[in-house]
Amino acid sequence: MPSAPPVTLTLDRGLQLLRAFHADRAPLTNGELAKRTGMSRSAVSRLISTLIHVGFVRRVAGGRQFELAPGAFGVGHAYLSTNPITGAAEPLMQQLADRLDVSVALAVPDHLDMLYIAYRYTAGVSTLQLGVGSLLPMGLTAIGRAWLWTQPETSRDRYVEQLVAAAGAKAGELRKSIDASFRDLEANGVCMAVGEYQRHAYGIALPVALGRPRTHMALSCGAVAVARDIASIRQRVVPALKETARELESLLGDAKAGP
Repeated sequence: MPSAPPVTLTLDRGLQLLRAFHADRAPLTNGELAKRTGMSRSAVSRLISTLIHVGFVRRVAGGRQFELAPGAFGVGHAYLSTNPITGAAEPLMQQLADRLDVSVALAVPDHLDMLYIAYRYTAGVSTLQLGVGSLLPMGLTAIGRAWLWTQPETSRDRYVEQLVAAAGAKAGELRKSIDASFRDLEANGVCMAVGEYQRHAYGIALPVALGRPRTHMALSCGAVAVARDIASIRQRVVPALKETARELESLLGDAKAGP
């Protein structure tokens, strides 16, 4: 396969930098960006200068940290505002959140992460600061594993190998957890992750296929549950989650999946 031209490589690296800014909007230094992307600090510095020039990144007061600028948010807003799925899904997701006192997320893949494109919650939910645009690790979350389950076997295996390779010393533990989630999905149509991404928090997720052409996504419920009975949580959450998934697929079966 021919190598990508330099301009394409530069664009790809610039997009990697933009992805490194998560939805918590915490400003980042060059060193933190280098760590998140695997690039050298000098490469990060050059790309950041370009992204500042085009209005996608700006300096935070003090000069050592950077954050996303309005230009970057405009791109994401264009996707969300022209995608009928997100707006139509949120009322049903809010009903589920209120019914169970949980957060509810709808996500699509972004490399080895899951990107929240819709998110609803109740005031009583205590989790990480999440929202539309949040990126969560595919391998550590129920919502990521539920999406993985939708993929053809060869593609799924390739994803799993990449996730395991990136896990380092925890590779064996991660593979066992992913395999257990796949067995859960096969047997029960859902999977659950407890404390793997956030301590004491759980997520229960299932795959959904929305829009035309059919787009595979994942829908999840989550909350913090310290010393709670996992079986009782599943008994309460799973039927309602499945019901909402069916309603979404019925409502949005013919919706255009993207702008």
